[in-house]
Amino acid sequence: MDSERRALGDEPPSGRRDRFTVDVRPAWGTETVVVVPSGELDHDTVEPLRTALEKHENAARIVVDCAGLDFCDSTGLNLLLRARARALKSGTRLELAGLRPPVDRMFEITGAFHVFRVYADVGEALAADGPDESGPEDRT
Repeated sequence: MDSERRALGDEPPSGRRDRFTVDVRPAWGTETVVVVPSGELDHDTVEPLRTALEKHENAARIVVDCAGLDFCDSTGLNLLLRARARALKSGTRLELAGLRPPVDRMFEITGAFHVFRVYADVGEALAADGPDESGPEDRT
């Protein structure tokens, strides 16, 4: 699978060009797909991430590398929660890596840390590749 790059639609609102992108790449030697959103994830930019997650929802595992996210509003959080619910129904694991301020604060406030398996970075997530018997990380 080649790396894919999707930028915000063809006609972004003025001043929003290139403010959000999504790269998708396989984790070599595994059945894991790494989805890498970068920029500000909000109501206006959510579609490229939705498209990437839907396209790869039949992978054995999806790791969303959030290290490049500068912002995530409730629309982005809801997208990730819904994608995780769809993934569970199809037997796919959807996990997060690299959450950093202020995005991690949104996950902490809403309790989403208790829903997702969250890793410090993609390297840690890939090292943990395999059946996840422990469930989401307890961050209390």
